[in-house]
Amino acid sequence: MRAGSFGSSLVVAMALAASACGSRWLDAPPGDPQGEAGDSATTETGNAEGRDTGEGTERATITHEFGAGMLPPFGETEPCVSWTLNNEQALYVQSVTVSNLSSFHHSNWFVVPDDVYPGEDGFWDCGSRNFDEIAAAQAGTVLFAQSTQSWVETQRTAAGAIIKIPPRSRVVAGVHLLNLSAAEITTNLWLSLELIHPRDVEVVLTPMRLSYLDLDIPAMSRSRHSSSCDIKTYYEGYSGQPYDIKLHYALPHYHSLGDFFELRQLGGPDDDKALYHLEGFNAEANGRTYDPPIPLGDGNGLSFTCGYDNFRSQDVGWGIGDQEMCVMLLLVESDLLMDGSVLSASHFVEEKDGVHYYEGSCILVGYPKSGEQGPPTQAEIDGPLYVPPVGEGDVDLPPVPVCEDSDPQAQPLPEPTLQTVRDVLLQPACAFSACHGLGGAGGLDVTAPDLHATLLGHVVQAQTSLPLVAPGDPEGSWLYQLVSRCEPTNANGAIVSHMPKNAPVLLDDRVVATLRAWIEAGALP
Repeated sequence: MRAGSFGSSLVVAMALAASACGSRWLDAPPGDPQGEAGDSATTETGNAEGRDTGEGTERATITHEFGAGMLPPFGETEPCVSWTLNNEQALYVQSVTVSNLSSFHHSNWFVVPDDVYPGEDGFWDCGSRNFDEIAAAQAGTVLFAQSTQSWVETQRTAAGAIIKIPPRSRVVAGVHLLNLSAAEITTNLWLSLELIHPRDVEVVLTPMRLSYLDLDIPAMSRSRHSSSCDIKTYYEGYSGQPYDIKLHYALPHYHSLGDFFELRQLGGPDDDKALYHLEGFNAEANGRTYDPPIPLGDGNGLSFTCGYDNFRSQDVGWGIGDQEMCVMLLLVESDLLMDGSVLSASHFVEEKDGVHYYEGSCILVGYPKSGEQGPPTQAEIDGPLYVPPVGEGDVDLPPVPVCEDSDPQAQPLPEPTLQTVRDVLLQPACAFSACHGLGGAGGLDVTAPDLHATLLGHVVQAQTSLPLVAPGDPEGSWLYQLVSRCEPTNANGAIVSHMPKNAPVLLDDRVVATLRAWIEAGALP
């Protein structure tokens, strides 16, 4: 999918979102007046027992549901969310899975002592507790970062390379929610931690972040913004230790204008070797695990580049809403927690093949690794696998919500017209949160000016005899099959992915019913 494919309607929607909701959090949905999940400390029963996998590794998984809430039409908000683990012993996390029911644009997760950001768990105003990402990372460590708009994402590092959660910790995150639909959306959020026995721990990972904060993306143009970070000089000068960092995991973050990200080795025999490369925007999980990890000690550092296709008539800078970001989270073997940023003085270098190139100086800041981030003790190694208590409402929760087919008796939203289908289904779920914009997957562009002709005239590339839309016949329409069934099948009886492709469950029954009603009425323009 080409970045920026959903056109200027996004800018309008973003502006409406900012004016409609500001920084207000979700309202509780009908039937759940508190909008709260269970208290994770109310029972000693875990939702997963320690088990032996047959490979000598004992594991357990705990999952927490943060609670359903409602985001109004075109709503946008940036709350914090927390989960106090009530763990009396350290936890060694092999993988983290975050899943949601849409509208989570991005989220950054940290582990802090349970007396940091005190107050009730669940969703809360970040400013009310002075939440700050750098301070949170210094107080504990980084746990997870979400790819832009991903619905389900698992961060799994190489066996034995873990993230450590010290005793008496709280998980806290800053999240950004955005509803580009003309209808209100009920959403929810789950976090799962896969724990391994301390005896299987080989290395405790440390986070590193690279950011290009001084973004100035010119209007109606493509651009790339690069910086080189001399990590070796800083690391050895600050820590007094040899620069022997190893790279275990990398995850980039940009918004919908982003069409390019690259991480490269700087200096040494592998100078300019690409370590990570991503083109386009797909709203899917884009983290990469390096197994075995990549030694960086023979080089001098890292360089990184973010690229953008700004189709808009206004320049774009750093920020949320209709602005952009350029960030990469790395998990590394390191004695320092480091942050490299382009803070100012970004400058134009050249224009080549229609692309504007910019560069900025990388400013590094390092913090000593917390003493709580050491290896397991001998007592932990000799003892049983510790599984902390979870709340009654979290017992036996799956890491990812279970998909259920849409209810064929559900009532559609008011005025089930093509415009309504565009506003509540095609724009937010198929274009913005998936891949069917200009140049989209399967040749389907649901942002095309003549949407009616596009839908009725589209040649389906899947192995099916069904047209995309058959006026008067929802069951005979491939589009309806894909959005109404968890496991739609093609002409050969093979199960294909439901839509949106990267969603754990189907869209709201009312949204699917609106598509059905429009098709039943003849799929009129």
